[in-house]
Amino acid sequence: MPTYTITELAEEFAITPRAIRFYEDHGILNPKREGVGGRHRVYPARERTRLKLTLRGKRLGFTLSEIKDLIDMYESPKDTQPQLQRFLGLLQQHREKLEQQREDLELTLSEIAAHEEECRQLLTDGKPRPLGSKPRRKAVAA
Repeated sequence: MPTYTITELAEEFAITPRAIRFYEDHGILNPKREGVGGRHRVYPARERTRLKLTLRGKRLGFTLSEIKDLIDMYESPKDTQPQLQRFLGLLQQHREKLEQQREDLELTLSEIAAHEEECRQLLTDGKPRPLGSKPRRKAVAA
């Protein structure tokens, strides 16, 4: 069974050893200890997989607590109904959060586009007016 050092994992996943120790502190990783006083961390393939899943969960926006729950479920038998229900619930909550963020982003982008258009119009008109104010109407000759 292959093993890895903290340096090897840090290089492979382009993260710092400090980040790996952080995941250890949160109970996500649990390396074996070797050497005098257990000073050297040795990561079996199982811990490498847990780190890979942790980083994937982070990219997807899950919290460390959610990631730990998901990884723990991943390692237990998958045919249990409660585990699948929990996993499905976490995915649904995460989807709802992401959809709300998408709506917020779309609204913000729409507002930015309106301000950009207003600025362009001001530059074209050559008449400065406060942002957000309505343009003056030109008098029409009767």
